[in-house]
Amino acid sequence: MFQVFCFLRFSQLQDFSLCHWIRNVNHAVEVTSRRCLHLRSLKLSHCSGLTKPAWDSLGLHCRSLQRLDLQYSEKGCCPNLELLEINRKLDSNLRELNVCVQGLQMACPKLKTFRIMNVIPINRTMRGVESCGFPRLEELSLATTSCCYISDADLLHFLLGSTKLRVLDLRGCNRVTPAGLAALPCPDLQCLFWGQYYNSSALTSLQPKAGLQLVTQKWGATLQQVDLANQLFTEDDLDSALSFLSQTPHTLHSLNLTGTRVTAPPLKSLLRRASSLNYLNLTSCRYLPRGLKRIYRGQADILPLLENLH
Repeated sequence: MFQVFCFLRFSQLQDFSLCHWIRNVNHAVEVTSRRCLHLRSLKLSHCSGLTKPAWDSLGLHCRSLQRLDLQYSEKGCCPNLELLEINRKLDSNLRELNVCVQGLQMACPKLKTFRIMNVIPINRTMRGVESCGFPRLEELSLATTSCCYISDADLLHFLLGSTKLRVLDLRGCNRVTPAGLAALPCPDLQCLFWGQYYNSSALTSLQPKAGLQLVTQKWGATLQQVDLANQLFTEDDLDSALSFLSQTPHTLHSLNLTGTRVTAPPLKSLLRRASSLNYLNLTSCRYLPRGLKRIYRGQADILPLLENLH
């Protein structure tokens, strides 16, 4: 009967809600997704029984879907899930997303890659429940092109027990501090993306930071890619931080310092030792001589820079 209604009456349906269904939810969602190709909003309130085929059908057929509300629906688990990605179109109105990290940690213990991009995650805690962490997590991305209010405590909540983390993408997370990063239980981080990519007016309103050497001291031996674009650390702070990166010359492959206050002496010292460096971004570095503020690719392009740094 439901299938007949969808076929005859619902072909132009854009908003659909199911409330308090405990049976046939999977069938209803699959039929709706196949017949209602213009669906923009789906709400399943106090429902249960939704499984993978229904999600697959939604992703395959409902290309216009913008809003999915699962409030108070039965919570399941994905014990073998290894990748979870939540992304937002830049022209979408969605800004914030309530995320229960503790619930995800319990439901997805084998998660290796967790990406929440262009969305501001608002962490919802569960009272009386201890966080078990993501023990197998290798990549966490909280990147956004706008200002994100993730704090040190929030980040630690995400990464509690994540000793295998290799990639950490915090682009746009301006409230995270070097001390917060240094406190993470991740000994072998290989890629740190911490650039700030707001508009120029937003960047000028940010206050200078300190303590970057805490980060490079912790991970200097393992970091292969580092993005510090537009981070407002002082010259002395960058000097100390780069000295730790230069202690393992064959590790670092990519370094983005665009818009920072890096000066010539520490940069020259790093380049003398970083024999594996094949990407260096020095655009908009105001403390460097003119003509040197550009992107360098490959050792053949980087080595001549040593002679021009004074």
